[in-house]
Amino acid sequence: MILGIDEVGRGPWAGPLVVGAVVLGAEIKGLNDSKKLTKRKRELLYDEIMERAAAVGLGWVQADEIDQVGLSEALRLACRRAIIDIQAQKVAFHEIIIDGTINFLEDTSLAPYVTTMKKADALVPSVSAASIVAKVARDEYMTHQDELYPNYGFRSHVGYGTAMHTHALTRYGLTPLHRRSFAPIAKISGDIVQAKAVQPHKNTTQVGSRSEEAASNWLEQQGFTVIERNWKIKLCEIDIVAKMDDVLHFVEVKHRKNARSGDGLAAITPKKLRQMKFAADMYVHWHHLYDSPRKLAVMSTSGEVPSVDRFLEIE
Repeated sequence: MILGIDEVGRGPWAGPLVVGAVVLGAEIKGLNDSKKLTKRKRELLYDEIMERAAAVGLGWVQADEIDQVGLSEALRLACRRAIIDIQAQKVAFHEIIIDGTINFLEDTSLAPYVTTMKKADALVPSVSAASIVAKVARDEYMTHQDELYPNYGFRSHVGYGTAMHTHALTRYGLTPLHRRSFAPIAKISGDIVQAKAVQPHKNTTQVGSRSEEAASNWLEQQGFTVIERNWKIKLCEIDIVAKMDDVLHFVEVKHRKNARSGDGLAAITPKKLRQMKFAADMYVHWHHLYDSPRKLAVMSTSGEVPSVDRFLEIE
């Protein structure tokens, strides 16, 4: 099978560089270069790719990393992070096709398997899928940043240079999302300050079910610190994020009314496990927690008044 690779976010003034990597293993109709698709079509295809592809990986490099290592090295770094994500899923592939003319894996053991190809994102289905996954994920990330920095228009221009963006920079200053090493930013950044993020308002309607409340209480009794409940973005969600001994635990809570209904852990299918891993990856990138060790975990609860039956660390 072919591992397709494409990047999104090479040219913006702000936001991350994202490399998508996809091993399809199934035919998905309508795939094309993400730039040639409408937003609605991209999102529909994204859902189908996440549902049916053999493996999906993302490699993120944030603005401060781009400033430190430069864009060329950031592209290599993002590509390798995406590959690591794919390798963790233990899916075999016999060829790697990278969109463009540069082999970002040239000094790795995977170099002999790489083919570079211009416009591969329109010609090779797995590369098209990679471009779609990277584009949708990055756009969703920038939409979230629009909530934190509402004066910049990140939702509309997703970090690219526009008149609106330039005006916001001169009026409100730089954010941590801005690539200070990029010439347009460096040129106008001398006399502007750093903007502060708006603290997001917690939506109390998303507090969660009684089952998740019982799960959170149980975790705290065991010595965990519950950091988040019902963390949700458009692409994914996590029931509970908890921490113990500096290890982040991403916890899926499954509830059954009674023991006759079966153990809730049976609902953790390979597909669900992949969704959990993707959600954990997105959380880490959202909060820049790259160095934090992490584990996936599942909790099973039962009863009209929920109580915890089992807690299982998956990986």
